[in-house]
Amino acid sequence: MPLKKLLVLGIPLAGSLTLPLAVPLLMKQAGIGAGVGLILVVSCLWFALMLRFAEMPEHS
Repeated sequence: MPLKKLLVLGIPLAGSLTLPLAVPLLMKQAGIGAGVGLILVVSCLWFALMLRFAEMPEHS
């Protein structure tokens, strides 16, 4: 399977599994501000990666 196909499949799955696990763990260690900061940074990067590797239909 080509690398782009793996990225198209893996990026949404990785983000949806890791973000809900990482935020509470960070909030427990560093506080609410760090958790909110992590959500903002990771969500923006995750969204940008999903847009970058999205498969759009070709126009005919």
